[in-house]
Parts: sequence; C-alpha cells; structure tokens
Amino acid sequence: MKHWEFGEGRRVAHDQRAGNIEQSHPKDFSWFFWFTLPLYPYSRRRTIRKEVVKDKVWTFDQLQGIFYVVVPIRMTVVKLDTGGLFVYAPVAPTTECIRLLNELVAEHGDVKYIILPTISGLEHKVFVGPFARRFPNAQVFVAPNQWSFPLNLPLSWLGLPAKRTHTLPEDSKETPFAEEFDYAVLGPIDLGPGKFAEVAFFHKRSHTLLVTDSVISVPQEPPAIVQLDPYPLLFHAKDRAYEIVPDTQANRCKGWQRISLFALYFQPGALDVFGLGQVLRDAIKAPERSKKAYFGLFPFKWQQDWQRSFDALRGDGRLFVAPILQTLILNRAPEETINWANKVANWNFEWIIPCHFDAPIKAEPYQFRQAFSFLEKQPAVSAGLFSSSSYPLPAEDFKLLKEIDAGLNKFGIVPPAKDKV
Repeated sequence: MKHWEFGEGRRVAHDQRAGNIEQSHPKDFSWFFWFTLPLYPYSRRRTIRKEVVKDKVWTFDQLQGIFYVVVPIRMTVVKLDTGGLFVYAPVAPTTECIRLLNELVAEHGDVKYIILPTISGLEHKVFVGPFARRFPNAQVFVAPNQWSFPLNLPLSWLGLPAKRTHTLPEDSKETPFAEEFDYAVLGPIDLGPGKFAEVAFFHKRSHTLLVTDSVISVPQEPPAIVQLDPYPLLFHAKDRAYEIVPDTQANRCKGWQRISLFALYFQPGALDVFGLGQVLRDAIKAPERSKKAYFGLFPFKWQQDWQRSFDALRGDGRLFVAPILQTLILNRAPEETINWANKVANWNFEWIIPCHFDAPIKAEPYQFRQAFSFLEKQPAVSAGLFSSSSYPLPAEDFKLLKEIDAGLNKFGIVPPAKDKV
C-alpha cells in the first residue's frame, strides 16, 4: 500500500514494502483532451491508487466538478485469476495514471478487458477511447444501447477501437471473463432526449460489487483525492464572499459537506441564493477577486441548520440512491429497477465500489436492495431488519429537483414518472 505526500511541484510516494521513493512532476498530471469535457480541474488531473482488496482489487481516483463542486471519479482494476487485469470505468489516461497502472501490469499481466458500464455518463465515456489506445491488446466491452447527442454516432467515431470493441451480451456467461464475473444490466430507461443504463459487475473471488452511479455513500470527511488541492473545499467553506477561511481540517470538512449537498441536490433547502445586486456588492468587498476566485462572486448563503441536511444524507455511512437519480431517472422505470436490484442482491458481495464519493463500502446485499425501496409503495423490511424509512431524506431538500422534474414533464421533454410498485 502506498502513502502519498505532496510538495511543491512534485509528489513523493513511500512504498512500505519496497522502501523506494518515486517523484512525479506536474506534466505527469496533464490531460490534453480536457476540452472534450471541460470540467474542473480541466487539463490537470491527479490520480491516487489504492489497494482495496489485497492483491486483487485497486481503485484509481481522479477529480471532477463544476464551480468547485468537486467529487471523485473512480476507475476500478481487478486482477484476473487467468492472468492480466480487468478495468471498470476508465479515468483519464494521464502519464501518472498509466504509470500507476503499469506497475500493476508488471506484476500481474497486461490489461485484458476494459469495461464501459454506462450509456449516459459522458464523464465515463469520454475516457474509454484514449484509455483503450494505451492498451492495444485489450478488448473493450460496452453497455448495450449506446447513444450520443446531438447525433447518434458510431462508437468508432467517438474514439473507441472498432475491431476490438464489443457490446456486452445479455447473458454474462457468453463473455470471456464469465468464470470470474457476473453482471446485470439496468435499462435502458427512456428519458426522452436520451436513455439511462448501468451495468453492475460482481467479482466472485473478492466478493466485490462494482457499480457506476446507482448507489453511493458519502464520507464524513473529504476523500484523499479532494484534499490534494484544498482550494475548492475552502471556497465552499465560506459563508460570505468577503470571508477569509483558514486552511484547517474542520474547514475542509465543512466545505466537503456543503459540496456533497450541492452535488446531490443542486440546491438543498438550507441554501439561499442572493440576488445579483447583493452578489456584486459582496464581490467588491472580497479579499480575492482573481479569475480563480470567480472575481469574488459568491451568490450563496447557507442557513444555520444546513448541517442537518448533510447528517441526513450521510446517515451512518449507509448506501443510498442519489436524489437526482431518485427524482429524475429511476422513477421512470420503478419495476425494472426493482427487478434489477433484486438480481444484484442475490450475489454474495461484501464490498461495493461505486464510481463516485466513498469506496470501498462495506455492505451486504440486503443493504443494496434496501436503497431502492423509495420506488415501492410498501417497502419490505429486508432480512427482518430495518426499513428505508429509518433514514428519510428531508423533503425540503428535494424542492428544486422536483421543480425541474415538473418543468421537464410540462414541456414534454421527458416522460412522466411511473407509479411506485
């Protein structure tokens, strides 16, 4: 396991097993094709590798966000019993990322399979082509019913290698990795202009479930990848534009918790937005008015009880479905989603690795199934334990999402939600 220290313009890694020291330079973090999906941190993407199941499973975390609302985006790598590596949901193949992966290649064999487990997540799709080109012997498998907007283009036009890209068959037994993985496809769910689908993979030997967006768990403290550059955390720890926030762990946590609420609700109930006049007056008083600080513009004001919303979201580190998926996506196909969740819950996994927020999550199948009980009229008490109503999310935090949903329905942009099952 590696422990990372960061200094001026370089990164020093101490490998406790070998005792060696590596150095990385800023150019190793560069991502030239950032303009294809211009999300923060744009052309500079750091990577943290973490061994989550000894000698079997590793995560590679990077960062992405808008307006400093930054969350991890994660690739998972699994060692195959037959030799080689299996990659789920690639991230940006920077020099640093590929070097960290090649360290595993040198020990366990080449990358054999690359998986694109979604059809709608552009933040995952955009990296698959460039990543696959770095491993020319790997076979690429993609979720069925891929689409692109505004034109539905062939996958080869989107950068995926035509001769070695395959659609995942309906039956997981028809794949070359069937002995080691099961998978289940959710969707496609019709969303009007587009569709949503996700493929959950179960690695049998490590008892690990890999998911993309369907379930998450929010950590109390900011993940390591978010703390490499604390500026976004401190930006959102402010209460007013002219406040100077010292870099303390308490303020980093405060910023992270507010970022989580932004990311999952857009505008939770405890957040007020200033009018333009107030925003401009505050900006004039801001101590930092550089481009980095958005010229002092800070239109947010958090109510005193804002942390109550985060505590409800966090719970005790439980699994849940992101409010955006609850309100705008999965409620379009409640029966199909429940059937998929039932299938996944039949696997005997002990760990869940999502592509965002916390990972790995220690969880049992009944906890995964329970996360989807918001789609049921009468949620079952799984395994004789507690029901989903034990951890209700505040209704006021869903206000903006419900307004967005109503607007999309009113103008016929998306189909209406279906009744609970």
